[in-house]
Amino acid sequence: MKLLLVDTHALYREGLALLITRSFPELELIQAGDIAEALAQIERHADLDLLLLDLELPDAEGARGLQRIRAHAPGVTVALLSGDTPPETLLEAIQAGAAGFIPKASSPGFMHKALRRILDGGAYMPPTPPSSRAKVEEVEADVVQPSAGSLGELTPRQREVLRLLIDGKTNKLICRELALSESTVKTHLASIFRRLGATSRTQAVVAAARMGLQLGPAVSAGS
Repeated sequence: MKLLLVDTHALYREGLALLITRSFPELELIQAGDIAEALAQIERHADLDLLLLDLELPDAEGARGLQRIRAHAPGVTVALLSGDTPPETLLEAIQAGAAGFIPKASSPGFMHKALRRILDGGAYMPPTPPSSRAKVEEVEADVVQPSAGSLGELTPRQREVLRLLIDGKTNKLICRELALSESTVKTHLASIFRRLGATSRTQAVVAAARMGLQLGPAVSAGS
């Protein structure tokens, strides 16, 4: 597996790279200092599996940096490294398909747990967001924490729709990938939102990520 670490601070990047290579010796780690260098690395390594992205890069322009990355590598899982990133930027990035975010101030154990979950195909957000991030809390305050039982009631198709939702896919792209009608996708989304206690796409992603929801492999097309 290949992981691309993108962070402008060389000292932090080297320290995190050392932690990652020690914790996950099976990973081949590649580094970049900004979006431009990251895009060049993506061109060189078409088999990337995971990208850790600092949204506070000089050329990131907030969530636009993630959007540029996803445009060039739509199949790569992207997780955010969060320092003082504005909460609205984090939420915009989650809506754009980020598999959660990991605070830069995390302990090595926390970092290992978060990376393990993302590498296993899940989504991750800190269990308790910083109190200063009012907008994140505002979204989460409206999310009724789902139980394991309610998530277990999702059908295989609904779980696939949720996976694509976490990937940041629009309804039209979900329709195209799963060969479903738009009305069918909307029906599945309504069921997913109800199970997750969510009223929006962002809330659904937040709820799924905070639970560390693990989604299985894609199912074949058809309703």
